[in-house]
Amino acid sequence: MPFFGVVKNKAYFKRFQVKFKRRREGKTDYFQRRRLVIQDKTKYNSPKYRFVVRRTNSDLACQVVYATPTGDQVLMAAYSHELARYGVDLGLTNYAACYATGLLLARRLLNKLKLDTKFEGISRPDGSYFCSGDDYEDRWARPSGRKPFKCFLDVGLVRTTTGARVFAALKGAVDGGLNIPHNENRFPGWNKEQESLDSASLRSRIFGEHVAAYYRTLLDSDREAAQKQFGRFIAKGIQPEDIPTLFEK
Repeated sequence: MPFFGVVKNKAYFKRFQVKFKRRREGKTDYFQRRRLVIQDKTKYNSPKYRFVVRRTNSDLACQVVYATPTGDQVLMAAYSHELARYGVDLGLTNYAACYATGLLLARRLLNKLKLDTKFEGISRPDGSYFCSGDDYEDRWARPSGRKPFKCFLDVGLVRTTTGARVFAALKGAVDGGLNIPHNENRFPGWNKEQESLDSASLRSRIFGEHVAAYYRTLLDSDREAAQKQFGRFIAKGIQPEDIPTLFEK
């Protein structure tokens, strides 16, 4: 079969269709969005909620969003800079802060929907794998007569590697009482060979013990590097052993 090259003449350019603007700008993955937004026709006008996590250099945003023909609508939102009300005003993008932001959103949303007393979540997180999917719904549907609020994780353009901070926000939201289908193999402490989760390792990340360990190492080995990396902590008199206490509160 002979090879024919594309002749870019007038007829070609008249039929050329540009991609969506946000695809051209590299802001939206429409392959992913289409699957997160499309709802089953048998569910009529029921919204399909997404748990959206977006991180900047200095802040983290968690939102529960649903799509409409006129654009996305935000049902509830929480930001890591709001953690200052609870005593955490530094390190707002680390793993522990992402977990706390997801937890804040979950409790805030359930309070708005008057479901906070029916789905209390976990009062003291221990890093263990919490319920998901059908087991999650069956366990919590019986005592209250209601199923938990269900949404789907929207990570945007972030690479879903093991230990990524988007999954810290997910873990916080699930521990706070939301039903987000997920798997434990993206949490820190997952052993691929044994296919098991080390809950102690995940708990240490949730309470910022890895940050405290790094802070302590820099103080012992390189004071100048510690001043550069943790200068605001030093200025406020926060010691390494104080960091887990801040998040436990």
